[in-house]
Amino acid sequence: MRAAGLALVLAAAPLVACSGLAARPAGPPGPDLPRILVTLPPGPPAAWEHTARELAGAYGLYVYRAWRMASLELPCIVYAVPPGTSAERILERLAVDHRVESVQPVHRFEVLGEAAPAARGDPYGHLQTGTLALRAAAAHRWATGRGVRVAVIDTGLDVGHPDLAGRIAEVADFVDRGGFTGDVHGTAVAGVIAAVAGNGIGIAGVAPEVSILALKACWPLAPGAAEAACDSYTLVQAVDTAISAQAGVIHLSLGGPEDPLLARLLAAAGERGIPVVAAGDPGRLDLGFPASLPGVIAVLPEETGEAPGGGALGARAGAGAAEPAQTALRAPGVDVLTTVPGGAYDFLSGSSLAAAFATGVAALLLERRPHMPPAELARRLAESTRTPDAGAGVAGSLDACGAVSRLLALADDACPGGVRAAR
Repeated sequence: MRAAGLALVLAAAPLVACSGLAARPAGPPGPDLPRILVTLPPGPPAAWEHTARELAGAYGLYVYRAWRMASLELPCIVYAVPPGTSAERILERLAVDHRVESVQPVHRFEVLGEAAPAARGDPYGHLQTGTLALRAAAAHRWATGRGVRVAVIDTGLDVGHPDLAGRIAEVADFVDRGGFTGDVHGTAVAGVIAAVAGNGIGIAGVAPEVSILALKACWPLAPGAAEAACDSYTLVQAVDTAISAQAGVIHLSLGGPEDPLLARLLAAAGERGIPVVAAGDPGRLDLGFPASLPGVIAVLPEETGEAPGGGALGARAGAGAAEPAQTALRAPGVDVLTTVPGGAYDFLSGSSLAAAFATGVAALLLERRPHMPPAELARRLAESTRTPDAGAGVAGSLDACGAVSRLLALADDACPGGVRAAR
């Protein structure tokens, strides 16, 4: 599904149509075949289409997807490797083929969240402990995220949820697996960032007046599950779209193996002044990819103890985990009350939710200072924290009111409690 505004962005660049590429092997590619992602050098579309056919025939591959990345001005082709053919050998041969600009496997990513537990009764107001800890309501005196466009690259989300009414500006689906509005993870992330404030129902987001670009690049692993997975090529398309749509912030609550093409696109976003917020993996020294990339604002959950439903969080929430090799922000990440499909609410946990809190605070700052360079935004978020963690490489707990009041050079007692931020 795709809103009209975003469709124009996608249509602005000529696409290499998949239907126009005829791979040599007969029959459609099976869903479980290994896949390879290839980019071609710049050139006219007719040349790209011809080269894509040539490569498919020369290496006996199926064409699975083909499109043009507007932000890098390169054509991309995803090939499926037929049974009995070595994907590793094909990668080696394509890497030295003069017709190929880059080649890599299609990697698998997963969202960094915990499954929703059983229902807990009345999930409203005073149970929003994460938002209260951030002092977000106090920050709303000066900023609500109005005018900031946040690209949420995730699963689909419940566009009809009453607490997201008017917040979803555009949608696009890069996953051929059906469904959009019933997806849990994207709905939960969007609620933390953008749930409507003061409407008499439910909860309030950290930046309740942002506009969400809902870009579905991940799919639930089971109906109604919070766990979800993504592929390199779905993420590449979504990031490219976010850059072309001139998003104010790109949000990624997911992690996986290092991916060269995705890294290039995220670097391109930074070069164009678009900050990227990503969930870190607390169980990894390097925070995982893409949180470990230079220029990306990495976020870890701050709370420890038991996960909702009684499961011990352990390293996933930082308890006993090794210290990360680079600085990461901390934000609430355990037992976070947020929106779920069907107009409902529930508690979820994980780095995904912590990153959503940071994205919301980033949107507050960008409302008051549009086009703030990503490096300055990262610095201001890191400086505007309270009760810094004693561990090396970990910043203090994120503070929305402190971040906004510090940006506006307000008095130290502008926020509740009289403490603006740790210096």
